[in-house]
Order: sequence, then structure tokens, then C-alpha cells
Amino acid sequence: MNKSVIGVGIAAVVGVAGYIGYTTFMAAAPAGYTETNIDIGATALPDVAAVCPGLDAHPLLVCLAGTLKAGVTPEVLADLQQPYTVTEATQQSNFPPMGYPDRVGPILASFTAEQRGIIKAMLMQAASLTANKGYDEIEQILNADDFLQVQTSDTAGFSSGNYLIAFLGTPAAVGTWELYFGGHHLAFGNTFTDGVLTGATPSFRGVEPFVPFTQNGRENAPMVQEIAAVLTALSPGQAGVAKLGEVYTNIIAGPQEDDAIPTANEGVRVGDLAPDQQALVVAAIETYVGDIAVADADMIMARYLAELPQTFVAFAGTPTLDAENDYVRIDGPSVWIEISMQPGRSLDGIHPHSVWRDKALDYGGNE
Repeated sequence: MNKSVIGVGIAAVVGVAGYIGYTTFMAAAPAGYTETNIDIGATALPDVAAVCPGLDAHPLLVCLAGTLKAGVTPEVLADLQQPYTVTEATQQSNFPPMGYPDRVGPILASFTAEQRGIIKAMLMQAASLTANKGYDEIEQILNADDFLQVQTSDTAGFSSGNYLIAFLGTPAAVGTWELYFGGHHLAFGNTFTDGVLTGATPSFRGVEPFVPFTQNGRENAPMVQEIAAVLTALSPGQAGVAKLGEVYTNIIAGPQEDDAIPTANEGVRVGDLAPDQQALVVAAIETYVGDIAVADADMIMARYLAELPQTFVAFAGTPTLDAENDYVRIDGPSVWIEISMQPGRSLDGIHPHSVWRDKALDYGGNE
């Protein structure tokens, strides 16, 4: 399934409305960034069976990480391998490089083509392999940045070469570490403790352009708004309960907004909806949780399903999510998902910002 996705994006939230203007960040490309098109889809994968024979799941990730570290220069390694701290883990953003230069890790352009193949293999192992989700969605978001670099004269650092990877903590069977990958409109971070996934959030997705586009030899359209089906299936009375009284110009719990989730629930309670309506809510949640590897996604979804009756759906703007400032949230005891439709920043039209958070397990439950 596809989805609308998130990020505090090219506009930082000020309350529930207002932006730091995107053009503020367009004066000059930041030092250390590139206009290199990596085309990760065409990047050759390593022979994983030869490099890490007989391994899968977390042991394979650890092996691939060690292989990558062994082959890079000392300068790249110093950026790639960092201590685990939540402070470092929070350094993600939906902004392009000029708007947020504080992300951790070396950029993809710092690696050789062979090393980028190892990174690709790690992402494919940690993420879902379903079309328009997980790894495929990541690939399309990187393609969107290459498209922006070609189509605009902006100097914000657009290009797939500017996405970063870092290991926060040493990848190993024992201890805590995070596979951190992100850049413009993307934050992917899986945290492991003693070989077990302990958190896959915050997870941010966004894309511009929102309409289908061709780049790097493929058609790209990673964020179709399936979550709108939840809202359009509500009765007039249910929609009245779900409608928020404020205008939301962006998501509120995006990057660097770790304490922004409201304590009071708003909207319509999922336990009060009909079974077919509840199924649509479940499908919407799965579009986010399903970005990660299947076994881990199933474990997280089981918890969210148990909490479904006490989960709430709310929206602002129109229920079709096809206009600027349309906004929707899913708010459960654990799950928090937001989608906000943004005006175009570099191209005409609207584009989505979205975030998935887990109230208990952001950053693997670490503080």
C-alpha cells in the first residue's frame, strides 16, 4: 500500500501555524554537499551470500555494517560510526541540507559505488520490500531530490548524493545501536538492543513533487493518500466529531518536536466506528508500520491492534486530503500518525509531510 507521508518539512512549525520561510535557506549550497545523482535504484548489490554467508535479520545487518566500516577511509569512518545518544538520534529533519545542516553521518556521495551497494543492502534488510513502501519508498524519495535538482535552480543541496547514513552505537549482537538514514523529506531510524528491534520511530516521510514523475529510469509516486479513505468513510455525524477546530499548516510532532504530542485525545474514537471503518484505520496504520521488515512490523501492529478501540481519528480542512492545510491524525495509546498537505516549495502544487511516532518506543524507548 502507498501512503501520504511526513516531515516537519521545508517549513518549521510555529505552534500549529506559521513557517520559517523556505527561501530563507536558499542563499547558497552548504559546504560539503553535492549535486551528485547516486541513482540508488541502479546501484549494484553486493553478493550478500558471499560477504555474510548464512546470515539474516539482525546478524546480517551487523555483518554488512562491519563490512562497510572495514572498507571506508578513516575520515568517513569517523563520521559513520558514532556513539549512541538520543541527542544524536534526534538530529533529523524534513529540510534540505541548507535548511538543516546538523544531521549526523557522511553523505552517500562520500562512498564508492561498491560501498553504496552495501548501504542499499542494509536498507533492504531493515525495511519492507513491498512496492511503494519501505526500501522502495526510500528509493523514490531520493529520486524526487534528483528531480528537484534538475528541475529547479534552487541551491538548497537537493540530490540523492546528500542523504546520510550513520551507526549510532556499534552494530553488534549485544548493546544498543541505531541504523540512521535520512535527508530531505526522510528520516529512517531503526534502534536495536541486544539484537532485537526496540524502536522504528520517529519515522518521517514527505515528497515533492506529489504527482507522478519520471526520474532515474522509473516512474515515481510513493505517497498516494490511502488514509483519506478513513475520512471519506465517516458519516456526517462522525465527521463532525472528528473535525478539529483549528487550522493546521504542518504536522506538530515532527523533527525536533519530540514533546509536542497533545496529552488530550481529539476526534472520533475508533472503538465507536463500524467494523469496516475500523478496518480502514488499521490499513492506514499499516502503511506506516509496514515500512519496516515484516516480522518487526507484525510485532508492532499487534500492540496497536490491541489498543485500537482507544485510538482516535481527527482531521482539519477537507476529508479528501487534496488541498493545502488538509490535515489528519491517528492518535492511540501508543501510535501517533500525522499527515499535513503543504503548498509547493520548489514546484507548483501541494505535497505531503507525515510522521509516525510511537509514544513509548521513539528512539527505542531511550531518553
